[in-house]
Formats: sequence, structure tokens, C-alpha cells
Amino acid sequence: MGFRIVVVKSRCKLELRLNSLIIRGEREKHIFIGEINTLIVQSTAVSLTAALLSELAKRNIKVIFCDEKCEPACELLPYYGTGNTSKRYRMQAEWAEEIKAEVWREIIRRKILIQRAVLIEQGFPEQAEMLAGYAREILTGDRSNREGHAAKVYFNCILGEGNSRGSGGFLNGCLNYGYAIILSACNREIVAAGYCTQLGICHINEFNEFNFGCDLMEPLRPVVDRHALALEKGDRDFKRKMADILNLEVRSEGKRTTLDLAIRTYVRSAIDALNEGDVTLIRFPQEEEDEL
Repeated sequence: MGFRIVVVKSRCKLELRLNSLIIRGEREKHIFIGEINTLIVQSTAVSLTAALLSELAKRNIKVIFCDEKCEPACELLPYYGTGNTSKRYRMQAEWAEEIKAEVWREIIRRKILIQRAVLIEQGFPEQAEMLAGYAREILTGDRSNREGHAAKVYFNCILGEGNSRGSGGFLNGCLNYGYAIILSACNREIVAAGYCTQLGICHINEFNEFNFGCDLMEPLRPVVDRHALALEKGDRDFKRKMADILNLEVRSEGKRTTLDLAIRTYVRSAIDALNEGDVTLIRFPQEEEDEL
């Protein structure tokens, strides 16, 4: 698996030559394709060859295309991640509602716990304890919407009273960009494991191609939040720094690794939990221990 996150910001042509990505701009650059983990095409003045796109898809290398505002707009996903994809699609469609509800409860519990840790770091101990209470109160499937209550408290703290996720601004821009990177990483691992990104366990929007990815990325959102809050307001290099979040050092199964590799372990463990009916199989990435 590759380790490089390649961001293309200016007019150029991208092509494949001798197992290398060739970037032909003012200068010609060569990057061995086996080293690439994610390719972010940030400029709309970039042209790519079909041969390159085909090879990137074969190798499950994530490709993210940005719009004229340099915001992530779409991504490249291969049709098939494994040889028995049709079998795995059938398994996914047959996951019992009970285990989906249990997995969703664990996902949201983990998300709220990390949000609590972020609030403690940002100097909101009272609100952090409110989130601890919400985490204890989560029902199967989060039927009482503890996630929504926690989100209201959480974003009022980190964005400030009167601001919302839709109000724009530098921090929201960082969050949107970081969330898109994390969603793409989850989608890549879902497809690589042979499953369908459209069939979610809680997200069921018929117009969302990435329902399952949106489900699995939820406990990773506060990791993005922590990364964004560490940036200086107005940092012009925020997109590169947010894309670099995949190289963040975390713990996975008791070992130090990158967030990108931890996402692979997490996504596959969540799928195992859904297939085996056992939520204890889920292995979340960890930056630190979070206790109720």
C-alpha cells in the first residue's frame, strides 16, 4: 500500500509511464505509482489520461477531484474491489437490522467520547461532562438521538454561539475539506474489501452514493476537528495540512501506525462485526484513551 498523498495544484498533464505517475507542467516530475496512497487533483486545469485513471483504479488508489473553488467535488472508485464482490453485496444486503443498530450505537458512542475529549482540550469541562452523560444514555440504534444533542453542545463550543456548520468561515472550510478526505479513505477501504458504498446501516439517502462511508466515518470526524482547531486562523496552506491528516500517528490494535492504515483496520473490523453479529470485533483508531 502506498504512503504518499499527492496534491496537484496547477495546470499540468498527468499520465502513466513505466509504472510511474508523470506530472508534466513547468517541470516534469516522476512518482512511482506504488508509492501513492491518494491523489488530490485540486486544479480544474489538469488533464489526465485514461490509462492513468485505469491503473489508479486497479490499484485502489484514491483519486479526489476538486471544483473551481478547490473544494472536493467527486472521487474515482473502481467497480470491483475483490473477485467475489457480488457475494459480498448479497451479504451486505442481508445484514440484520439488530446488528446494524448495535454497530451504529457503538459508532456514535465512540464519536461522542472523542468529542468529549476535544472539549476538555479546548477548555469546556462542563460541556464535556454533558457529552459523557449522552454517551452513557445511547440506546440501540441511537433511537433517542443522543448524537444530535451532543452535536449541538459540541459545535456551540468549538464554533462559538450563533455559528453553525452551515455558516461558513475558516474553521468550517477546514472541517469540510478534512471530512471529505476521511470519507474518501473510508470509501476506498469499503470498495477494496468488496462491499458497496451505497448501502448504509443508518445513512439511507437514495441520492447519496456513499451512505456506508458516511456511517463509518462518524467517529473519525472529531479527529478532523482536533486537527483543524490546531491550525492558525487564515492559514493559506490549510488544505495541504488537512490532507496530511491521513499521515497522523494514532494507535490501532495497540500499535502505533498512521490514521490511513488504522482506517483500513477499522473499516474491515466494522464489516466483520456486521457479518459475524459481534460488535466487540470493531477496532477504532485511537489518539488517546477515552473513558466514560
